[in-house]
Amino acid sequence: VQLQASGGGLVQPGGSLRLSCIFSGARVDTYAIGWLRQAPGKEREGLSCISYDGATYYTDSVKGRFTISRDNGKNIVYLHMSNLKPEDTATYFCASIIQYGSEWRYDYRGQGTLVTVSS
Repeated sequence: VQLQASGGGLVQPGGSLRLSCIFSGARVDTYAIGWLRQAPGKEREGLSCISYDGATYYTDSVKGRFTISRDNGKNIVYLHMSNLKPEDTATYFCASIIQYGSEWRYDYRGQGTLVTVSS
């Protein structure tokens, strides 16, 4: 199983960005796939997860602003981010999730993609 995240970049506060996670080696709808981020000097933060049956989860800090979705035909999981704030600046990565919520654990992860929110 391999995951590869892309789509990061520089965006102004209030702007939007869509991240893509290309999943290979298995069908994406047989795994729970999530997005996490890590900013310099901060702990890793789990953001959102989509389970094999399509159920979604969002942590409070992104609820209402971020949307996770999945294209089973392309084996891709997306994270659409809107109303971005400077505190969203971080390296974002996708992973196959074992546990989410109060504690996040994963077994496979991809390389991250940098998101910078700045004017």
